[in-house]
Amino acid sequence: MNTQSVEQYMDQLGQQARAASRQAAAAETSAKNIALVEAASAIEDQAQELARENNKDLEAGRTKGLDAALLDRLELTADRIAGMAEGLRQVALLTDPVGEITSMSYRPSGIQVGHMRVPLGVIGIIYESRPNVTADAAALCLKSGNASILRGGSEALHSNLAIAKCIGQGLQAAGLSETLVQVINTTDRAAVGMLLTMPDYVDVIIPRGGKGLIERVMRESSIPVIKHLHGVCHVYIDDEADMEKAVKIAVNAKTHRYGVCNAMETLLVADSVAARVLPVLAQHYIKAGVELRGCSKTRAVLSDINAATEDDWDAEYLAPVLAIRVVDGIDQAIQHIDQHGSQHTDAIVTENYSKSRKFLRLVDSSSVMVNASTRFADGFEYGLGAEIGISTDKLHVRGPVGLEGLTSQKYIVLGDGHIRQ
Repeated sequence: MNTQSVEQYMDQLGQQARAASRQAAAAETSAKNIALVEAASAIEDQAQELARENNKDLEAGRTKGLDAALLDRLELTADRIAGMAEGLRQVALLTDPVGEITSMSYRPSGIQVGHMRVPLGVIGIIYESRPNVTADAAALCLKSGNASILRGGSEALHSNLAIAKCIGQGLQAAGLSETLVQVINTTDRAAVGMLLTMPDYVDVIIPRGGKGLIERVMRESSIPVIKHLHGVCHVYIDDEADMEKAVKIAVNAKTHRYGVCNAMETLLVADSVAARVLPVLAQHYIKAGVELRGCSKTRAVLSDINAATEDDWDAEYLAPVLAIRVVDGIDQAIQHIDQHGSQHTDAIVTENYSKSRKFLRLVDSSSVMVNASTRFADGFEYGLGAEIGISTDKLHVRGPVGLEGLTSQKYIVLGDGHIRQ
C-alpha cells in the first residue's frame, strides 16, 4: 500500500470497483468467457509460481502453529490448482443470466411489461483459508456482470494475490479492466471493517467462513449480506417410510462428509419405527466412527449411547457426532425443526404423499427434501453449475447462490408512443 492509509487504500478500491462495475454490466458474454478461459490458462501456465507463493503461506502457517486441518485447506496441491483452472472453464460454459428478459405481457393500455435480469453491481466477498475461493468468487462475479472486491484470510495472502494476478491477465486478454476483480492486499483487520461500511461503493457482502466471521459481518455491516450462519440439518424418518431408503439416506446424510454445512446433525425418528430402524442405523454409524447422543426414548432402544443434552439439539457438530431424537410423528418433527433448525436443509423419508407435501409446505428452510439426502443441498447438484455459497436469508436469494443469485431484476416497459390517459 506504500504510504497510503488503510482508509485511503479501501476508498481507492471502492472507487475503482464502482467504475469497473459499469464496464462489467456492459460486457459481452464473449468477452467474459474469454477472460475466464485465459485466466484458466494463466493458472495452468503459472502453476509452479502459484505453488511457490502458496508455500510461503504454508511456512508462515506452520510457524504460527496452524493445525493440520487448516493447513490442509490452505494448501494448493497440483490437483487443486488444476481444479481451479477447470472451475473457471466450467463457469465460462454456463449460460449468462445478464440481460435475460422474461414475463413480457401486454397491459390494457397497450404497453408491454416484463423483467430484465441485471447485475447487483459491486460484490464484496470475505472468506477464510481456502485460496481456491479467490478463483471461484472472481469467476462467478465476473460471469454475472459484477465487479468484486475479495478479502481472503491473512494466512493465504500470497496465494490469493498470485491467483488474482492470473485473473487479471485473463481480464487484460479480453480487453476488460483488471479492476473488475480486486483482491485486498493488506492483512490489516481494519480493511474488513472498512469494506463492511462502504455502501456508496459496495452493493452486497458475501461472507464465507466460520461462525465467528459471519457473526462479525452481520454485526458490523451497513451493506446487505447474503449468508448462512450455520447448518443444523435434520432427517426425519416417518412411520410410513421405506426402511431401506431411510437407512441409506440417514447414513449418507451424516457420513458422506462431516465438515460441511449440509451434513445432517440431528436424526428424528417416529416412535412406532424406532425399535426397527435405530439398531440398524447404529451399526452403520458405529462402523463409521460416529458418536451417538440420544434422548431417553432413543436410549431405551440403544442403551449404550450417550444422553443428549438440550445443547445437542442446537449443535452444528461438523464432526462425526449425531444427535438422535424419537418423536411422536410428523407434527412433533416439524415442531422440533422449527425450534432447533437453522433454516438450511431438512429432509423427510416417507411413502405417504400427504405427509411429504405437509413437510414441504411447513418446514421453513432454504432447502426441503423428500426421500433424499441433505447432502444434495449444493449448487452443482441443483444444476446451477457453481455456487458462491448457500443463503438461509429470505431476501434477496435463498438456498445455493449461483449466477442468477448474483443478479437482480428490473421492470422493463415497451411502448410505441403510449401515454397514460
